[in-house]
Amino acid sequence: MIFSIATSSVLNPKLYHHHHSNLNRNRASASVQMINSENHKNPRKCECFDLYDQLVPYKKAWSWQKSIVNEKKALIERNQECPDTVILLQHPPVYTMGTGSSEDYLNFDVKDAPFDIYRTERGGEVTYHGPGQLVMYPIINLRNHKMDLHWYLRKLEEVVIRVLSSAFSIKASRLDGFTGVWVGNQKLAAIGIRVSKWMTYHGLALNVTTDLTPFNSIVPCGIRNRGVGSVKGLIEVGEHVNGDMCYTKLDDLELLDIAHESLLKEFSEVFQLQIEKKKVLKLES
Repeated sequence: MIFSIATSSVLNPKLYHHHHSNLNRNRASASVQMINSENHKNPRKCECFDLYDQLVPYKKAWSWQKSIVNEKKALIERNQECPDTVILLQHPPVYTMGTGSSEDYLNFDVKDAPFDIYRTERGGEVTYHGPGQLVMYPIINLRNHKMDLHWYLRKLEEVVIRVLSSAFSIKASRLDGFTGVWVGNQKLAAIGIRVSKWMTYHGLALNVTTDLTPFNSIVPCGIRNRGVGSVKGLIEVGEHVNGDMCYTKLDDLELLDIAHESLLKEFSEVFQLQIEKKKVLKLES
């Protein structure tokens, strides 16, 4: 069944801990409270809800984003300060479709889908979200950056390209005519956004240690002649990975930790934002 839900206020989304996650493990990123760009004297603040090592049900995260967007619009109407926001998380297995997505790209009967399917208001065709994939939802006011959707999409791609290069020595690139980040013929990051009154939501998804099998049940992003890939997969085969570091010795959690920390750093640099981590209170278990 395809679900399409209305906007609702979700301040405290119900979360599920990743079954591989250990919240007490020592992570360098845990001590990072803010990231400054050296090239910008007075960066704008960006509140960060960092749930990268937890599985947040898609419906909860979607409603949460729209709640934040509505709150920001209200602040703007009252001429009050409206900081940018970014959410990092993972999702349990789920398929999502864009506002104009075609069911022709589903290789199954929607009445007997392997996972829940949500038709959303973002752009793009069907994609898959699941454990091992880092999802970043920037909710930013483009009036304070650049009121240009193509500029914004290219900047999101730049964030991922920089992450893959700096964190894993993987040379990634854009592909003419397509949105996203590619390594060879494999798409490592999908991007789908919605902009309302110049306020962005939805965002990007980077395959780090993702099980790619569920992508076989769809035509990812509606592109039939190209595949999908992951950071872990590229490291295992040794292709497109430069440098001397032995990435193969890193386990899944370490790969996710590295990718997460780099995502925050590169996002702050590309968008010239100062990251300030916020806690989500009263989470349901």
